[in-house]
Amino acid sequence: MADPASRTPGTARDGRLSYAVFQLARVHRGHAAAMLRDMNLHPGQELLLMQLFDRDGQTQSELLETVGLDHSTVSKSLRRMQEAGLLTREPADHDRRVMVVHLTAKGRALREPIAQMWRDLEDISVRDLTREQIEAFTATAYAVERSLRKHGRAQGE
Repeated sequence: MADPASRTPGTARDGRLSYAVFQLARVHRGHAAAMLRDMNLHPGQELLLMQLFDRDGQTQSELLETVGLDHSTVSKSLRRMQEAGLLTREPADHDRRVMVVHLTAKGRALREPIAQMWRDLEDISVRDLTREQIEAFTATAYAVERSLRKHGRAQGE
């Protein structure tokens, strides 16, 4: 199999890092999606569950802020998850327009399978890397993320 960098389209050669990030994210998400399907979850639902594992009883707005997904995606995901019996949504006591999200026993039971999925995905992802490479890549990835977020704020996004 050819080196992935050699398959970079000519129009992306001046944006090699960005193209590599795109390719990595696509493949990584595909592996994660397959693992999530085994748990009857859609990509992104595990992010909402993980936030609720850490702090059950958040409002939809709080979840929206922490997972970084758009409002319609979060609303649709929460509705599907409620229909699947993973969580409940009820109006808050202080404001009936605010929806508070709670895990059900079925939702809480996914904590360890999701944690194992992340461990397995990590093992697959880093199997050919040294500890130093993992640390350097992680730091670099977060630096790129900060740069993109900063640019987004500057653009008013």
